[in-house]
Amino acid sequence: MPYDKLFIGGVWRAPSTGNRIEVVSPHSEAPVARVAAAGPADVTAAVEAARTAFDSGPWPRTDPADRVEALRRLAALYGERRADMAELITAEIGAPISFAHRAQVALPWMVMKAFCDLAETYPWREARPGLYGSDIHIRREPVGVVTAIVPWNMPQFLIVTKLIPALLAGCTVVLKPAPEAPLDALLLAELIDEAGLPPGVVNILPGDGAAGQALVSHPGVDKVSFTGSTAAGKAVAAACAGDLRKVSLELGGKSAAIVLDDADAASVAAGVRSASLSNSGQICNALTRILVPESRASEFTQALAAEMDSLVVGNPADTATQVGPLVAQRQQKRVLDYIERGVADGARIVTGGTGMPAGLDRGWYVKPTLFDNADNAMAIAREEIFGPVLTVISYSDTADAIRIANDSDYGLAGSVWTADDERGLAVAGEIRTGTFGVNQGYTMDPFAPFGGVKASGYGRELGREGLDGYIETKSIAVAAR
Repeated sequence: MPYDKLFIGGVWRAPSTGNRIEVVSPHSEAPVARVAAAGPADVTAAVEAARTAFDSGPWPRTDPADRVEALRRLAALYGERRADMAELITAEIGAPISFAHRAQVALPWMVMKAFCDLAETYPWREARPGLYGSDIHIRREPVGVVTAIVPWNMPQFLIVTKLIPALLAGCTVVLKPAPEAPLDALLLAELIDEAGLPPGVVNILPGDGAAGQALVSHPGVDKVSFTGSTAAGKAVAAACAGDLRKVSLELGGKSAAIVLDDADAASVAAGVRSASLSNSGQICNALTRILVPESRASEFTQALAAEMDSLVVGNPADTATQVGPLVAQRQQKRVLDYIERGVADGARIVTGGTGMPAGLDRGWYVKPTLFDNADNAMAIAREEIFGPVLTVISYSDTADAIRIANDSDYGLAGSVWTADDERGLAVAGEIRTGTFGVNQGYTMDPFAPFGGVKASGYGRELGREGLDGYIETKSIAVAAR
């Protein structure tokens, strides 16, 4: 791939500066690739290309059915390169290859096709009678030039949930992948080029935080779609506020798994492990607070510890690996610092802890770690750790569990585990989050909207609501004759 170039205006062009991003393997700590980094002039060029493509190009004026056809063509090309995409993601962020195939690549591919299905039945135009005798015509039109900024943890999934609905709506896009994960985005640029989308409709700029800041504040951008930390999201919202630029934010989480007293311990442990520790716990909707009834706290804790102890930690390129390294040394240090903080605050390590996992002498690894004897006021229960660390908190009754679950700055996801689905749905209705699962972690179903409340952001991705986010609704009244 042309690692030394940027994809702007439908062509691969040299960057304006000699700056490079070094991609380093989280497993071997060795360099993987050096990628061109966008400078201020490249940001300007990309926004201008997107602006021209929107203001005078064919894409926003193309029939929605033709846009669907073009993106189905892209999806077909994507399907042919899934193995290559998975290997790149494993190399750059350390995601276990089995998880990369299943979730990092297959899921985005499914989302591409699902959005195309949604677009085929979307009410682009609608007529309704008006109160005063006028005919009312509703037109749903593209919002304009979109800046999409994504983090490194689920790079293709987070790109696709922004890029595909924006394109189906008729928008043009400037995409900035995270500096830790530019390789998969560059492969996607190749596929977009091969699919024959008009020049300037998609522009892809690997870059640092300065490039992101320039993009979100650029006057040529109509909407910003951002996924990342809550702190960064606040800065993005502030940058957009001055120009009344539209913005959607998918931010952090500290989700609770409420285990009711009738739940099966083994099923809960297996489900929570999958929902919490995939991608080494580096997922925003991970269930990291495990709320268990006092009467069965030991049973649930032991079952979860046994599941965590059974996990295979190691080389992400090995298909047997279930937990790989964290993305960067700074992330490893952050997680280990939280583990030490948990002990200092009085929580007990049931399994895991600091130190390298057995059999590993390099790489940015952290042992899957489980705490108990914790309360909801501790840092490990309140702050997003973004690693393989879970905290068990006991509660007295269901009302207490609901109170603890809601006692959080975040509101992204959550779950309840019970033998009675109706009981589970009743609890789900009491939890203030954007998404929720009953007897499962929240599944990223392409037809279900995803997003948070409180410090987890606003706006929705996936589902019809994900397409709505890139639409302006226009009403036209025609006087009665």
